Amino acid sequence: MTQTIVDAAITSRMSTRAFTQQPVSRQTITELLQVASRAPSGTNTQPWKVYVLQGASRAVLVDKVCATHNAIRANPALAADYREEYDYYPEKWVSPYIDRRRENGWGLYGLLGIEKSDKDKMHLQHQRNYRFFDAPVGLMFTMDRVMGRGSLMDYGMFMQNIMVAARGRGLHTCPQAAWNGFAKIILPHIGAGADEMLVCGMALGYADETDVVNTFRTPRVPVEEFTHWLS
Repeated sequence: MTQTIVDAAITSRMSTRAFTQQPVSRQTITELLQVASRAPSGTNTQPWKVYVLQGASRAVLVDKVCATHNAIRANPALAADYREEYDYYPEKWVSPYIDRRRENGWGLYGLLGIEKSDKDKMHLQHQRNYRFFDAPVGLMFTMDRVMGRGSLMDYGMFMQNIMVAARGRGLHTCPQAAWNGFAKIILPHIGAGADEMLVCGMALGYADETDVVNTFRTPRVPVEEFTHWLS
C-alpha cells in the first residue's frame, strides 16, 4: 500500500506519555485549532470549545487535581464527589473490549515494570495523566450541555484533526478522558460557563524520544475482523 503524507501523520499518531519541555508557540497552537475546525459537525453546529493551559494556569491546575487525586487515594469515600458527567466507558465490560483494555493496561505497566501489586507505582503512573505527562500545553475541551450525543461524535472528529495536524508539525498528543472525573475543579479553573460540560483533556508538545514509555504501541485488529462486505 502506498502511504501518503496524511497516512503517515495518522499512523504515527500515538498516545504520548512523556514530553520534553520544548515550548509550543501560540501561533502553532492557533494553526492546529484553525485546521481542526474544518471537522464536520451535524448541521455545522461546531460544538467545540477549547481552553489552552500553559505556564501558571497549567501548573496550578496540575497541583489542584493531583492533590485531590492523592486525597481520594487516602480516603476512597471522597471519590463519590468526583464523577464523570457522561459515561465514557460501559457500565459492564464484555469481550472483546475488556480483553483489549486489559491487554493495553498490562502491556503499558509491564513495559514500565509495574506489577499488579505495586499500588504506589500504579497510583503515580496514573497521576502522570494529571501532569499532562509533562507536556507544556494542556488542552481542555468542553461543550454546552444542551447539545446531544451526536455532538460527541463531532467532537471526536475535531480532536482527531488536532492530533493529525500536530503530527504534521512534528508534535505529539495524548487525548485524556482521565480528567473527566475532576470537572468540578477544572471548569471553574478555566472559566467555563455553568452550561458547559467537560468532554476531555489533551496533552500537547514534543515527545521525549528517550523515555521508554514512548516505545509502547497498541495493536489494532485487522480490517477483516471489523468489516462486513455486502453485495
